[in-house]
Amino acid sequence: MDPIAEFWSEMLSGEAERARRAFAPLSADEQQAILLHLRRMTTEPGWHPAQMENARAALDALLQQAG
Repeated sequence: MDPIAEFWSEMLSGEAERARRAFAPLSADEQQAILLHLRRMTTEPGWHPAQMENARAALDALLQQAG
């Protein structure tokens, strides 16, 4: 599997721990870009409802870890 596709598969798995493991090795700049993208996925039209739900779960897991 393509590394980018694998990353997003983990990030949008709906499982907090998988999202955290995918996120952890990223640089600070990469992490900020991912958080921004996840926020857009949860608020902008055009995303499939399941994508929006899984993006929200990932975002919640990552923000909970940071907080």
